[in-house]
Amino acid sequence: MSKHIVGIIAEYNPFHNGHLYHIEKVKEMFPNSPIILVLGGEFTQRGDISILDKWEKTEIAIKNGIDLVVELPFPFSCASADIFAKGSIDILNYLGVTDLVFGSESDDIEGIKKLVETELSNPDFDNLVQVYLRMGYNYPTSLSKALEDITGDCFKLPNDILGISYVKMIYSNNYKITPHTIKRTNDYHSKELNNMSISSATSIREALLNNKDIKESVPSITYSYLKDKKIPKLDDYFNLLKYKIISCNDLTIYNLVDSGIATKLKKEIHNSYSFDELINKVKSKNLTYSRLSRTLIYILCDYTKVQAREFKEVEYIRLLGFSNKGRDYLNKVKKDVDIPIISKFTREKDKMLEYEYKITKIYSLVFDKDKAKSLIEAEYKMKPIRE
Repeated sequence: MSKHIVGIIAEYNPFHNGHLYHIEKVKEMFPNSPIILVLGGEFTQRGDISILDKWEKTEIAIKNGIDLVVELPFPFSCASADIFAKGSIDILNYLGVTDLVFGSESDDIEGIKKLVETELSNPDFDNLVQVYLRMGYNYPTSLSKALEDITGDCFKLPNDILGISYVKMIYSNNYKITPHTIKRTNDYHSKELNNMSISSATSIREALLNNKDIKESVPSITYSYLKDKKIPKLDDYFNLLKYKIISCNDLTIYNLVDSGIATKLKKEIHNSYSFDELINKVKSKNLTYSRLSRTLIYILCDYTKVQAREFKEVEYIRLLGFSNKGRDYLNKVKKDVDIPIISKFTREKDKMLEYEYKITKIYSLVFDKDKAKSLIEAEYKMKPIRE
């Protein structure tokens, strides 16, 4: 068995040439080592919809060099950076991963480690965060400003922020996982396809919605899945969300919804006709766009504060797919994994798994009858995809 077991965390929304570049760089760094992917599902970390379902994303990943794909459950996949990182890193640790490789705008792993050490050990850090929160900044900005005050370093871009959360989770749990970075080669936020072969997932989604050709930006298998596909949009669910907000007597039962947000949502929902419009009417200096988008998804998906408290720990590992190398590795380590490894869905096994089934049913609502049926049936009929 290779002495290095490599972990990747991704959403692949969709899988593009930059993701393929990432995998190829990992293979250069760790030749012949198994690569394990923790894959975000139908709703994403920043509060959006996945344009491909998890089985499509799994097949693409396996055919592009990933050896083992496991699911990141909804309570972690659609969550703040720290919660997203906790679920992902815990799963990788259970599976015996020795090295984590993530994309980074700065490509400065030593700088990221320094920031994490400051956050975990500097006695002034928490006080500074509270100062910025009282000034009206949101929590991510308050963290960033406090770290910049203490260290002089500034990390504000999305993959660096996620990377800080990954490293913080490794350090705070004393996991024996070594973090590594790969330089991101595109602008995360760009909505325009560039002339190079590597474009951001955001620009690819935008191009698809505007009927532009993405063939040069994605591997052929991704293109084959997307070229004639109905591309789901968050706004496809807006009338369902609108109904939930209007009909619910107490929105504060939902995760992240306080009385102030509930009042604003009730006030603005009648004159809003898209997620973007509603978010922009409700957001404020201390409420980020992503946080509000996740909050609306929680309402849509009936994700309550009670469930958020109940689902704080990863309770199982669900296999979505594997290569021959991934299967061999899993057979060697599965007896040492401390939580259940699930290859076939049974609703009685776990409340979190049962909730994942509910998420898939909600995700399926905007598709045609045949696609919706296949998505729901795949939850309990589909076996892990094999190479």
